[in-house]
Amino acid sequence: MFPLQNRLKKKNDFERVFKQGNSARGSLLFLKILNNSKNVSRIGFVVSKKISNKAVVRNKVKRRLRAAAKEELKNYLPGYDMVIVTLPAIKNADYKEIKKDVSLVFKKGYNLK
Repeated sequence: MFPLQNRLKKKNDFERVFKQGNSARGSLLFLKILNNSKNVSRIGFVVSKKISNKAVVRNKVKRRLRAAAKEELKNYLPGYDMVIVTLPAIKNADYKEIKKDVSLVFKKGYNLK
């Protein structure tokens, strides 16, 4: 679980990242990233019903994404707001594939800044 300071929760924050942020796309997800003026990076996840109508499946995907992002976030400088949006192919992916894709989009996203 992410600490509260690292969570992107407010609708206005999500909208700001979507409108002003840069994008990086992988095969299972895409990342929107925007510089914030804080000492911490915040991250939010979007797993829509396009992934699955079952909440159990969507929550499983979110748990895997959180774990992969938490590991990956340690390697980068703070000061960014990020939103990870999943694509339908993610429901059939295992953790290793998700972790690999998260790593890929983080590298692409941080290079765009």
